[in-house]
Amino acid sequence: MRFSMRIAALAASVAALVMVATPALAARSHATGKAITVTASEFKFKLSTTTVSAPGAVTFTVVNKGKIPHDFKIAGHKTPLLKPGKSAKMTVTLKKGKFPYLCTVAGHAALGMKGTVTVK
Repeated sequence: MRFSMRIAALAASVAALVMVATPALAARSHATGKAITVTASEFKFKLSTTTVSAPGAVTFTVVNKGKIPHDFKIAGHKTPLLKPGKSAKMTVTLKKGKFPYLCTVAGHAALGMKGTVTVK
């Protein structure tokens, strides 16, 4: 009988831990913000999304899949110049509104490497 009581107590402890940890884990994932993957090539950007549902931190993961160097600039923040095959992460805090982005390499934005991210 004592063994089954210990098992029951252990099961209750695990259940209580799960109930306490679940909201904390959910809050942590919410606090980390949004993530957008940006794929750069000649002469365009492809974003995993161009709309963010709420203001806050947005992490941009920029991957250069092109054959020449590119960068990514938004809201006063810019990645380093990325050689082909390289990537960089950049976290930017965005308020509600529209935020233009572009490649700052001479002529690239004029050729189509630009767009807008909207934060609702």
